[in-house]
Amino acid sequence: MKLGIHVGYWGLGMGARDQLEVVQEAERLGFDSVWAAEAYGSDAATVLAWLAAGTTTIRLGSAIFQMPGRSPAMTAMTAATIDELSGGRMILGIGSSGPQVAEGWHGQRFARQLQRTREYVEVVRLALSRDRLEYHGETIELPLPDGPGKALRLTIAPKQERIPIYLAAIGPKNTALAGEIADGWIPTFFSPEHVGELHALLEEGAARSGRSLDEFDMAPTVNAYVSDDREKARNLMRPVLALYIGGMGSRQQNFYNNLVQRYGFADAAKEIQDLYLDGKASAAAAAIPEELIDMVSLCGPRDVVRDRLAAYREAGVGTLMITPMAFTTDERIEQLRTITELAG
Repeated sequence: MKLGIHVGYWGLGMGARDQLEVVQEAERLGFDSVWAAEAYGSDAATVLAWLAAGTTTIRLGSAIFQMPGRSPAMTAMTAATIDELSGGRMILGIGSSGPQVAEGWHGQRFARQLQRTREYVEVVRLALSRDRLEYHGETIELPLPDGPGKALRLTIAPKQERIPIYLAAIGPKNTALAGEIADGWIPTFFSPEHVGELHALLEEGAARSGRSLDEFDMAPTVNAYVSDDREKARNLMRPVLALYIGGMGSRQQNFYNNLVQRYGFADAAKEIQDLYLDGKASAAAAAIPEELIDMVSLCGPRDVVRDRLAAYREAGVGTLMITPMAFTTDERIEQLRTITELAG
């Protein structure tokens, strides 16, 4: 199991130089990859380009580029550019985001996501192959008909012969789609205890395309904090979990809330969401069961975290993206060093 560092959304109380220092230490420690996120603040591409300039070996992953924010051709252009700038270190993680961001921020309808994702990945791969971009799908048509558009080809060549494409997915159908069309899968709030049902979905998708998952990379993100004070470690996890379970979506459509329900925490999921959407974020965080925190986080004393790292490895995780839940450069570096040691 390889380790990655997930820097999340840009900033989080740190400046550009601080963030680069953390990533450079991760590279020195042997971390395989660094991943950047985007929502409606910093974009991931600029962050990855900045980190590429200050590193030499660590791979650069988008987790994720939002599909509604970029045409597939622009995604291919961006991935190819970062790959060229970094000497072939790009990993292209994409995802559909959510309806509130897609429609409220990007002005793109959140509809037909399975077909849209399938066609989006096909167009990205076609563009990166440097063939002429001609595609006639149900949600994407290139060039547009009855107009002056031409079937163009990418004018630069990525360093890698094939830039790996990872798909962020939470729901069962999207998870199966990742197994069918992607090189890797980026789950959020992944539970090693539920890997059997999750892997079955990936196998279902792989069977549709007649391929094996031998080279497929399961790459979950996990928030981490190693401390003998287990209550403190758990409490550091609560605000993020409350935000996603309670506030990332509406009562009618929240993918993270649905995931927690599938894990067996239906009553808690409803309580957390009700509290959060009623403006009681602190109460929502306090309502998260300790069992759920322990299931989807790396938190607590060294022996506990060591055992959880082993559980991820035994679940077949290929890349574990670590987000150290610390608030200074020195603390984050110390967390990375400890986790590296515990991972063996």
